[in-house]
Amino acid sequence: MISISSAQLDAWLGLFVFPLTRVLGLLAMTPVFNNAALPVRVRLVMGLGITFALAPALPPPPAIEAGSWLGLAVIAEQMLIGVMMGFALRIALAALDVTGELIGLQMGLSFATFFDPSSSSQTPVMTQFLGFLTALMFLAMNGHLLTITLLAESFTLLPVSTTPFHAAALWSIVTSAAMMFSLGVMLALPLITALLVTNISLGVLSRVAPSLNLFAVGFPVTLALGFIVLWLTLPYLGAAMESVFNRGFEVLELSVRVAAGG
Repeated sequence: MISISSAQLDAWLGLFVFPLTRVLGLLAMTPVFNNAALPVRVRLVMGLGITFALAPALPPPPAIEAGSWLGLAVIAEQMLIGVMMGFALRIALAALDVTGELIGLQMGLSFATFFDPSSSSQTPVMTQFLGFLTALMFLAMNGHLLTITLLAESFTLLPVSTTPFHAAALWSIVTSAAMMFSLGVMLALPLITALLVTNISLGVLSRVAPSLNLFAVGFPVTLALGFIVLWLTLPYLGAAMESVFNRGFEVLELSVRVAAGG
């Protein structure tokens, strides 16, 4: 008769429960994975599948009971690490949301909004368009596979243990949030420049011909020019998005290294 002791059961539970919390925390924050269109059950099954695939290759967890107070503290820490990693990647991709906001504002499309289920708020149509394009480019560039690879490496750099991670990792993510605005402005700069020149020209035209209805003429001109410039810059947007993704993965890896004390 096979007998299983409580220590063996706790060891088996710890082998899957502790990594599972980090995986689920990452999936809850990482773009594409945390899309509201993806059912919670699918994300849970995905997290279980990733955990079962990674568990045999992970360093052995500490011999503590998952249901004890210390075990619950370790679970909370692993959840925080996963959320921190997903948030680091989310900051970089939020630069494209800033780009959409700026483009929509300059083109006069800031009033055209749709309900975004992922943020539960009204989002400008240009932000929605760039968001869908970002998700497609992220999957096309195997960003989801690279995310899982970095997740697996995080267990080597920052294994499951009872030692708290360095809080400096949270500050490194906060300081890297500035790139969200800088990258967003740089991506929107071609269109901002073109529309700035257009608005200056319309201002001069309104001074030359005061009887001209600037609102009736200016809005179609800026809207048409904005779509033309956006169409011309779309072929180069892929390379720009790739650099944004790389920057996000760098921040993710840096946060894990800082958390590990490296």
